[in-house]
Amino acid sequence: MTRYSYAQSTPYNRAHHWFTVVAAAFVFLLIIAGALVTSNDAGLSVPDWPTSFGSLYRIPPMVGGVKFEHGHRMLAEFIGLLTIAVAVWTQKVDQRRWMRVLGWSALATVIAQGVLGGLTVLFYLPPAISTAHATLAQTFFCIMVSIAFFTSKNWVQPPATVITADARSLTTISVLTVGTIWLQLIMGAAFRHSGIRLLPHLIGACVVFGMVNWLVIFTLKRYRATPQLATPATVLLILLGVQIALGLASYITRYFWSTAAAPLASMVVSTVAHVACGALLLATCMILTIQIHRHAEPDIVRASAVGRTAKA
Repeated sequence: MTRYSYAQSTPYNRAHHWFTVVAAAFVFLLIIAGALVTSNDAGLSVPDWPTSFGSLYRIPPMVGGVKFEHGHRMLAEFIGLLTIAVAVWTQKVDQRRWMRVLGWSALATVIAQGVLGGLTVLFYLPPAISTAHATLAQTFFCIMVSIAFFTSKNWVQPPATVITADARSLTTISVLTVGTIWLQLIMGAAFRHSGIRLLPHLIGACVVFGMVNWLVIFTLKRYRATPQLATPATVLLILLGVQIALGLASYITRYFWSTAAAPLASMVVSTVAHVACGALLLATCMILTIQIHRHAEPDIVRASAVGRTAKA
């Protein structure tokens, strides 16, 4: 795939775009539902899979932890159907080959996510599989957000390019920041599922804080007048502040919960919000990285091509 192939034009399909937006929103709700299962210690409230209490279609009494676990399963099944629709619709209306591949990738990811979810039940919540399940959920959310973004009207129109000598450095920083946030979400999932201690997650939080600030300052300093870059950079900084506050609240409420017989409502709310904000942080950083690559880095390639032509 060439550097410019991702920017191939395709007719804007309003219905298709808004369907992908709705699908991405439901995936975000699924992340919240999964966090509710973990935070309420409801992971084995439904002890079998793929059936629920021996049935593939009966809805069990939605009481106690069952309402979280079975509710999570029903939402996941619905999102599976949405993802099938997104993948098939994309094949039919989108002329970009890489977008059709992305649609099938989303479908493969949601299938893998369902299998991992089932394995967490069958093997009684092993930390490694539970962490992989939570991590893949964040990755799936990013894929669905990117599909919604790539089908938007603003994306299918030609980009307003920005010529700068430091675009390559900014692209590198943005990619590293996305990777840092993704790794931090893995450590957070491992901590919630008792796979690791808190210290690695705290160290990761410090690294994410530094990387996000570096990226945002770099972007706003040079592209403050470019809304395609300045807007996601500003949102990213706001989300970082909210995420830090929610992380502190999660730790404080978890400390008090250690002496309680059941998860406190304050602990559940703060932890679930922390997980949800983490997903938004990752997705926003991904969008900023895509925008940086689209609006800035191609100009370096063009400038180099012009220079070679002039020398020839």
